[in-house]
Amino acid sequence: MALQRIIIDTDIGSDIDDAMALALAVRSPEIQLEGVTTVYGDVDLRAKMAKKMLQLGNRDDVRVYAGINNPLLNNREIWMAGHEGIGLLTDEDVIEYDDRHAVDFIIETVTNNPGEITLVTIGPLTNIAASIIREPKVADHVKEIIMMGGVTRFGEMGPELRLVEHNIVCDPEAASVVFRSGAPIVMVGLDVTLKVIITEEERRRLHETGDPMNMALSRMMKKWFEYNNEQHTYMHDPLTVALVLDRSLVKTKKMNVQVEYDHRLRTGQTLATISEYGNVDVCIDVEEDRFIELLLNHLVTEKSGDNFKYKGVK
Repeated sequence: MALQRIIIDTDIGSDIDDAMALALAVRSPEIQLEGVTTVYGDVDLRAKMAKKMLQLGNRDDVRVYAGINNPLLNNREIWMAGHEGIGLLTDEDVIEYDDRHAVDFIIETVTNNPGEITLVTIGPLTNIAASIIREPKVADHVKEIIMMGGVTRFGEMGPELRLVEHNIVCDPEAASVVFRSGAPIVMVGLDVTLKVIITEEERRRLHETGDPMNMALSRMMKKWFEYNNEQHTYMHDPLTVALVLDRSLVKTKKMNVQVEYDHRLRTGQTLATISEYGNVDVCIDVEEDRFIELLLNHLVTEKSGDNFKYKGVK
């Protein structure tokens, strides 16, 4: 089976799901991780977090590139939770990552390997939009963009869902550029990601493995639980990575998607219309139990190295 060549573009640090997604990619032999790029806010801190995660996962060979701090038009405030790095980075860490800019890396890697590189975007789309603006061939040469972002309300949770989603709201102008680029896109939005949940039980299982990367995930997840005053969280970004491994986890519909926005801070709604000619495969349903099984079977392993059969799946 041919390896799936991917670049992960991430705003790792606040919600635990980015770190979980990176861990899933690291632990997936089916994936060839070409590089990790960081976006939005303190991209230097995020790059150090990504590099430390890779080191803990024995993948120090994977290069990390910092990208763009601010939204594309520099017209919106940056949100960061304030606990980024806690549970992962220490005062003793001296972490170096590649000094090349993320946008340069994305452009060169995608255009030099037409039809081979999948962009897995799990943060605001600023780096991707800038890459497409600087080199439109990125949209033509990318294999596909698997994007955590947006919400269409087409799924069974429809009316219960919020109207906007964080990654789009943080830079709706960039999202508009990407959706209108013509690149093939798989949109993994709140329609499905709010159905994939892990709890304190899974956090405990990660900790009990004794694996350095899993224990870091457990510590960061505990901090995220404390921040939200909840004992569960949503696996938005790991589901996005999982679709590289098994597309049958979700049901999709072909759609056209546009981003509605104006100068107000919380605008950035993704409006979708079903069309057989659309360039976006929108996820509208997910087999949540099967996904959680896939995630835990990749991360939680017996000391023998054999995959652990997650007992929480019916």
